[in-house]
Amino acid sequence: MKYFDKEFDKFLNKLKNKENFAFARFSDGELFILRNETVILAENHFVTGQRKGHGTYPPEEQKEFIPEKHGFYQEKLTECFKFQMPEYYKGICCRNDVGEDAFFWQKGLNGGDADLTFSNLLINRNYRRFVEELVPVLKDRDILYVVNESANLEGLPFKIKKDFRIGSNCMIDNYNTVEEVKQYIQENNIKDHVILCSAASLSNFIIRDCFEDNPNNTFLDIGSCLNPYLKLEGWKHTRGYLTHYWLKSGSPYGDQVDVW
Repeated sequence: MKYFDKEFDKFLNKLKNKENFAFARFSDGELFILRNETVILAENHFVTGQRKGHGTYPPEEQKEFIPEKHGFYQEKLTECFKFQMPEYYKGICCRNDVGEDAFFWQKGLNGGDADLTFSNLLINRNYRRFVEELVPVLKDRDILYVVNESANLEGLPFKIKKDFRIGSNCMIDNYNTVEEVKQYIQENNIKDHVILCSAASLSNFIIRDCFEDNPNNTFLDIGSCLNPYLKLEGWKHTRGYLTHYWLKSGSPYGDQVDVW
């Protein structure tokens, strides 16, 4: 059994002790892609599998995966999910979010759960601890950041040594960023840095490929955790855990404890 708070403690302590590791998130969007189901987040609507509806998605939130067009990326994501290596951890959707069947489907695809943790590890009820305990640790580390082209880094509470910019639908349109990051690490002999990724499913590709060749760095998929610092506005419409903390919205996501 894994526990939401204790898993956060585990990875926070790794960061504090400067133990290198990789954490890649396979959240609900990645789950749909792994199962080869359509994912569309457009300006005013969404499609996820068989569900369709209205929604507000600014450019940094928009993406499109069409199984008939994008088979290569589904295969690549599956490869990333099945990949195993010491200190390479994968966060998956838990039963309270996606139900028992999808939860156990992920565990089965992976072949066990020793290297699995919560995809929501840094958000929901753990988000307060992310801001107040984990972010201060980053102030003493050398940081590379893969982040949206619209992000303003001046408001971050720590310095960025090098940033790599991506746009909308980055998993497909910015796939070359995987090699760009890998090349920068190799050419500059990067060691004991923390590479933050806020690049949707592209983060999975970057983390898997770069950590395999560079296990002497830490790769951390932080999703939209830093968006309020970056002068991005989309989180106000789509991220309850962020509005709970920053806007006191009362969203239940801010108190959600994921269950293994």
